[in-house]
Amino acid sequence: MKKWHYINPENYSPAAIIALSFLVTIFTGTALLNLPIAHIGELSVIDAFFFATSATTVTGLGVADTATTFTTFGEVVLMFLMQFGGIGLMTFSVAILILLKKKISLKQRLYLRDSYNQASVGGLVKLTKAILLFVVSVQSLAFVLLTLHWNQRFELGDAAYFAAFHVISAFNNAGFSLFSDNLIGFQQDPFTLFLISNLFIIGGIGFIVVLEVVQKKRFREWSLHTKLMISGTLVVNALAMVLFFLLEFHNPQTLANLAPVHQWTNAYFAAVTPRTAGFNTLDYSVMTDSSLLLTVILMFIGGGTASTASGIKLTTFIVLILATLAFFRNDEEPFIFGRTIKKEVVMRSFAITVISSLLIGFLLFFMTVIEKSELVPLIFEVVSAFGTVGLSMGITADLSDTGKVLLCAAMFIGRIGPLTLFYLLARPKNRHYRFAYDQVYTG
Repeated sequence: MKKWHYINPENYSPAAIIALSFLVTIFTGTALLNLPIAHIGELSVIDAFFFATSATTVTGLGVADTATTFTTFGEVVLMFLMQFGGIGLMTFSVAILILLKKKISLKQRLYLRDSYNQASVGGLVKLTKAILLFVVSVQSLAFVLLTLHWNQRFELGDAAYFAAFHVISAFNNAGFSLFSDNLIGFQQDPFTLFLISNLFIIGGIGFIVVLEVVQKKRFREWSLHTKLMISGTLVVNALAMVLFFLLEFHNPQTLANLAPVHQWTNAYFAAVTPRTAGFNTLDYSVMTDSSLLLTVILMFIGGGTASTASGIKLTTFIVLILATLAFFRNDEEPFIFGRTIKKEVVMRSFAITVISSLLIGFLLFFMTVIEKSELVPLIFEVVSAFGTVGLSMGITADLSDTGKVLLCAAMFIGRIGPLTLFYLLARPKNRHYRFAYDQVYTG
């Protein structure tokens, strides 16, 4: 019995189980995608590993054209990886136990608590049921609507298959597409862009937020987290849309040759897709430098906590802004909407941002050493991988095997979260004492 001690899940922390579940899924996906029946032509183990990592971490980066690289079997494997990676393996595991009418142990509730980023284990099983019902309902409705709409372009069978793949990819913020030009061919199809964008906004805003909005109709009844996510999402998306329009409307390679209504539609899509969605209707390799920088900032911010999105998270960014304003106002703690934000939340937000920035910096440094690409595309690629966005300036396929592995590491860390990685490596301890104060001059 002793030889099984180290592989017993009960011996690992929730953070370790979450990380291991992603790794097991990635390696399983690599094995399946590397099967001859999964791909057309040659596909190296590294490239299969890259696709499996990208799908499981719901990133959407690819080292080859998804539409022409994989068979139907391989595409179905990608769908399962995106669904498992987006919703979370712990959610699916508990769902199976619920269906089998098995008791959910305290350890499993702790795993769920960490997966959903909740403070307690109370009501987690009920929350899991609600999330699964919500996921099935939204994806089913979107599948029907998109199938009916795409049936105008494709045969019914193809329309249904394309719709199923893109609904799963969009809701889970993956960004994989079965069209070689992603969604560029749908630049003048507002219905498709509206439906796809709403799917990844809903998936990326956070399940907890969406369920609270559904259950509580009035703004004043929402928790502070939900208020910040909803208001922050509206403000950031609107501001980014206007900026993209102003920066690109004169560019003949992006918006200039489109009708005004399609200019605004594509500017809106470009504004919301960097929030870890990965779909694109514009070619990022021909965008202005200002638009690329704006996209990098949006990718770094990311989406919502306990969602299919990554990045430092929108609420983290908002807390940092509020903490900065509180410093200039000489307030001890930041506040908004009549509520005060605890110092520990501020410290955690700073920690997430610093750790994320350092990780991106280290990864980018090594990428500049081993790759021959220019700096801007490399910055774009690394931040896209870390934010599990999936947007690219077209250099992914040209990266070395070492560069691909580094991007896989960025995607994995970005998906499990920098703090999860920190807790796995640092094993922080609670100190019951403090040292004497002394002066440090900053700024």
